Amino acid sequence: MIDLTLATGMKINLKSFILLAILLSGIQIAAAQQKGLKDYYKNYFPIGVAVSAADLQDSAKAALILAQFNSLTPENAMKMGPIHPEQDRYNWSDADAIVDFAQAHGLRVRGHNLCWHEQTPAWLFKDANGNLVTKDVLLKRLKDHITTVVKRYKGKIYAWDVVNEAIDDDSTKFLRNSLWYQICGEDFIAKAFEYAHEADPKAVLFYNDYNTERPEKRERVYRLLKKLVDAKVPINGVGLQAHWSIYEPTPADLIATIKKFSSLGLKVQITELDVSVYPWEKNMRAKRPGEADDYTPDLEKKQSDQYAEIFMILREYRHTLTGVTFWNISDRHTWLNDYPVPGRRNYPLLFDMNYKPKKAYWRVVDF
Repeated sequence: MIDLTLATGMKINLKSFILLAILLSGIQIAAAQQKGLKDYYKNYFPIGVAVSAADLQDSAKAALILAQFNSLTPENAMKMGPIHPEQDRYNWSDADAIVDFAQAHGLRVRGHNLCWHEQTPAWLFKDANGNLVTKDVLLKRLKDHITTVVKRYKGKIYAWDVVNEAIDDDSTKFLRNSLWYQICGEDFIAKAFEYAHEADPKAVLFYNDYNTERPEKRERVYRLLKKLVDAKVPINGVGLQAHWSIYEPTPADLIATIKKFSSLGLKVQITELDVSVYPWEKNMRAKRPGEADDYTPDLEKKQSDQYAEIFMILREYRHTLTGVTFWNISDRHTWLNDYPVPGRRNYPLLFDMNYKPKKAYWRVVDF
C-alpha cells in the first residue's frame, strides 16, 4: 500500500486520496452547475426565455427557468389572437399567470407583441357584414387593444415588441402587404408606437423582425427604423429575432447589423434566439425521403462552435445590447420541431430533451 503525506502532516493511502479527489471534483462540478446563464452574464446583459403558462406549472421547467434566466417573454399568451379573441372579450389568464410568476420571483418581462399580421383574431379587420373595415375603424381598434393590454401590465412589463415583422420577405419590396398595410398604409406602425407610449410612457418600445442580419433585409429594416426615428416616433429599440442556424449569420453580418441599428440611437436586443441544425426555411414542406433528423456529433460540434462565436460577439457589444432571450427552454419543446417540416425534430437550444446542458451551453459560459 502506498501512503501519501498531506500538507497537514496526515498520512493517507493512495486509494483514499483518489476517492477524496473524486469527491472534491464532484463538489466543484455541482457548484459550477448551480450557476446559471444569468449568473455568468450578470455583468453583460439579462438572459431571458420564451415561456407558456403551462411551462411554469411544470416543476422541472420552472426549476430550470429560475436557475438559468432572469427575464421572461410570453411565447404566445400576449399575442392579439390569444389575448383578445373577441372584440369585447379579453383572455387574461395565461398572460396574468406569466406576469404573476415573474413578479413572485423577481424576473423581468418583455411583452410580445402588440401588432402583428399573424395570430390576429377573426373580428379585427371585418365589420358586421364581413367587409373590410375603414382605416379609422382599424386604428381605433388597434388603439383600444394596445391601451387596454399595456395599461393592465404597466409597471410589470419593462419592454414591448410593439410592431412585429412589418418588412416584406420579398427583397424587391419594402413593407409586407398585410391587411394592416392594405387598410392603413404604413401609418399603423407609427400609431402603434404612439398608442403604446401613451399607455405606458416608461416602457421600452421595440420593433421586432427576423433575418435582420441578411444585408438586403437589414437595409430595408434600417430604412423603416430611420423613418420612425426621424419622425420622432417613440421607438426605443430594435429586436433581432435571431432565429439563426449553424450556417448563418456570419460574424461580419452580425456585427454590421448591431452597429447599423445602434447608430440610430436605438437599443438592440436579441429577442428570439435559437440556432437550428438545418438551413433557414419559411415555407412548410413534407419531409423528404431519407431526410434524417439525428443530432449527430458533427452537428453538435457545428452548433457549439456557432453558439460560442455568437456569444463572443454579443459580449463584445455588451454596452450596446440590453438583453438576450432564447426562444423556448429546451430541445424537448421548440417551435422548430415539426416546422417547417412536419415529423422532423430540431435541436436548437442549449438544453437537451432531458433539460441537461449541452456542449453548446458550456461553450457559451466558457469565457
